[in-house]
Amino acid sequence: MFLQRTAVAVARRAAVAPALRRGIATTVVRRNAVPDQPKIKTLKDIKTEEDLVGPGARPGTVPTDIEQATGLERLEILGKMEGVDVFDMRPLDASRLGTLDNPVLVRSAGEEQYAGCTGVPADSHNVIWLRMDRQRPVERCPECGSVYKMEYVGPQDDGHGHDHHHGWEEPKTFADYVKPEYW
Repeated sequence: MFLQRTAVAVARRAAVAPALRRGIATTVVRRNAVPDQPKIKTLKDIKTEEDLVGPGARPGTVPTDIEQATGLERLEILGKMEGVDVFDMRPLDASRLGTLDNPVLVRSAGEEQYAGCTGVPADSHNVIWLRMDRQRPVERCPECGSVYKMEYVGPQDDGHGHDHHHGWEEPKTFADYVKPEYW
């Protein structure tokens, strides 16, 4: 009697266990295994602006961020997927006072860049926003005297073919009247 019950219990477990394993294994589908899924370009594949347009979603599905993102947003997402901070969002070095000989460098890929100075040591005064551009890359905080310098890392040719912007002239500031040797 005891052997009969044991044999029935073993038979039940053997019949049910493979079915359960098989059912779970067939429900797992890898995203890359879908045959009509467009290939997502990597960061190193981006060469032109046309490469920054997403493939879109398949008909009848909701697109993910990587499928629908375009332009700079797509570039940022691709960079984050590969562990690259495309826009270099690290805070500036606030552990030292920037001097004219050794300024705090602010990287910029654009024509101008704003930097917020909170003083040395950090948070010793309210945020003062300093504006730097390619013609005037050095700026000094009026509160603490820390010097910041814009390091341009963008393309050398702006595509316009000229340096002036349709007659616009930057307004003069006090810095225009300071002798260069005092900078």
